[in-house]
Amino acid sequence: MPSPFELQVGWRYVRAGRGGRRNAFISFISGASMVGIALGVMALIVVLSVMNGFQKEVRDRMLNVIAHVELLNYSGQALPDWQATAAKARQNPAVIGAAPFVANQSLIARGEDMRGAVIRGISPAEEATVTGLGAQLKDTYARLVPGAWNIVLGAELARQLNVGEGDKITVVAPGGQVTPAGVVPRLKSFNIVGVFHSGHYEYDSGLALVHVDDAAKLFRTDGPTGVQLKLRDVHDARRVAADLAGQMGPEILVRDWTRSNATWFDAVQIEKRMMSIVLTLIVAVAAFNLVSTLVMTVTDKQSDIAILRTLGASPRSVMGIFIVQGAASGIIGTLAGVVLGLLIAFNIDVIVPAIEHLLNVSFLPGSIYLISQMPSDPQSGDIVPIAIGSLSLAFLATLYPSWRASRVQPAEALRYE
Repeated sequence: MPSPFELQVGWRYVRAGRGGRRNAFISFISGASMVGIALGVMALIVVLSVMNGFQKEVRDRMLNVIAHVELLNYSGQALPDWQATAAKARQNPAVIGAAPFVANQSLIARGEDMRGAVIRGISPAEEATVTGLGAQLKDTYARLVPGAWNIVLGAELARQLNVGEGDKITVVAPGGQVTPAGVVPRLKSFNIVGVFHSGHYEYDSGLALVHVDDAAKLFRTDGPTGVQLKLRDVHDARRVAADLAGQMGPEILVRDWTRSNATWFDAVQIEKRMMSIVLTLIVAVAAFNLVSTLVMTVTDKQSDIAILRTLGASPRSVMGIFIVQGAASGIIGTLAGVVLGLLIAFNIDVIVPAIEHLLNVSFLPGSIYLISQMPSDPQSGDIVPIAIGSLSLAFLATLYPSWRASRVQPAEALRYE
């Protein structure tokens, strides 16, 4: 560890040139390096916080509609006893809710308009225990009475079909019906008793809800084909799904929400990783500017180094002085970047609207994007590695110039003084 002597001299070199002209250029380069590190760290924190915010916002809207874990019959047919399956799943302490369901792809027609959608049969009473949408739309779901052939459509799907509450639509079920005239599609008329808006385009445009008994009759499954589960911790879905797979046996397919939406989930992770790498390169460039700063400082301080050596300073002490100088610049730049990044990340909901008002633009038009406001979710799991990485790069950048300083020979340095 550097001694107080090395810390004092190294810190004096950090401040060198502030009061005179001789080292003004070196001081400027050192300041530019610190600013570069600060801007790079700030950009990393802000970008990753915004990406975390988008991920959290979309995930919450997604999980407002779908369950955390699904238990399905591998054969695609009805579960022999869905109540027993749900009871067995509830034995896991992480499971706090269970509800039966039937789901299948179908066509929904209204006159000449036709759209593909997932028809999900639900139990209105149990649905509120597994999805946020079920809890929000209790009154609407109560209209899904078995045998009444009522249906609730997503808002975008209803708009595309130009229908609303009180209208009728026709559902074309997969698999035809064999008649003397040949195979004809199976059609069933439904009454629209409600429209839901989840805030997630995929579900608003491609999901329709009916009673589980009506869905079982429509798709000829003779009962629920799966059980939806709600967990205490949504982030624990993969582990709980693995535990349930071992408990349920080979005839039950266990699928958690991250695997049901694997394409989206993996794309977000890859995008976040790539952005981290790109922005880390910015920090690396700024950190290695310290190399040029220290090389120029070593060249400028040749006589100082020689005098220190003649007074008894060891090569190790000289090396420590310049390591302190470079590390101090890295620490100042990193701390400034962390503070600025957190200030922006925690106040981005104020900063972005102010910029939009000033420039008279809208960065996220509600008619185009899923989210109309810039979200932000700073996480220590991102910020701590960013700070450690920046400090590590700054420290590595000091090693070579410091080693060169320790190799200066006093006689050579003082020959022309």
